[in-house]
Amino acid sequence: MKRMRLLGYTRVSTAAQDAQLQLDALMSADVQRRDIFSDVTSGSKAAAGRPGMKKLLDYAEAGDTLVVWRVDRLGRSLIDVLNTVNLLQSRGVALRSISDGIDPATTTGRLMLNMLATLADYERELITERVNAGIAAARANGTRFGRPMADPSVVASKLEIAQQERAKGRTAEEAAKLVGWSRATLYRHQQARSRSTHASEQVLTPSVV
Repeated sequence: MKRMRLLGYTRVSTAAQDAQLQLDALMSADVQRRDIFSDVTSGSKAAAGRPGMKKLLDYAEAGDTLVVWRVDRLGRSLIDVLNTVNLLQSRGVALRSISDGIDPATTTGRLMLNMLATLADYERELITERVNAGIAAARANGTRFGRPMADPSVVASKLEIAQQERAKGRTAEEAAKLVGWSRATLYRHQQARSRSTHASEQVLTPSVV
């Protein structure tokens, strides 16, 4: 029978910050130092894209429990945290947060995870409302969206919003939906911008004779 392992994860935003407080808390919770994974990275990067988290996900197995000092170490936003929690759960890995009292083995811990999911849904709705409000304001100022007269500045703005949402951990489909596009439309505009950028670089690059 496989023995359940306790894994740990720490994150600080810069190399100048010290993760020792997190390490001490994890080892006090019986996590072995060799089983602790760490990241030194800005919170702007989605959890799944961090090198330490990638190594942790490759190492973790069903039945393991991931222990963190605080649940916010898992992500830059509620949505990112919940996406990471869902990813762990899909692999059979439980989560325990020392400072937050989140422990799926307890009734209170499960309640807090459910509250976290509810708050993440609320955050999604707020983001959608802000994006829609921005689009409505642009329309009121005379900006036209979509075909046949797609304003390049509007396309660029939507691409920027979509890129920011992808960096937060959203899928291409979710990011596209936020700006009123389909996933195919998002890819089409991304490819068009890539071709335009490549063409500009070729024009600016001097020929060698």
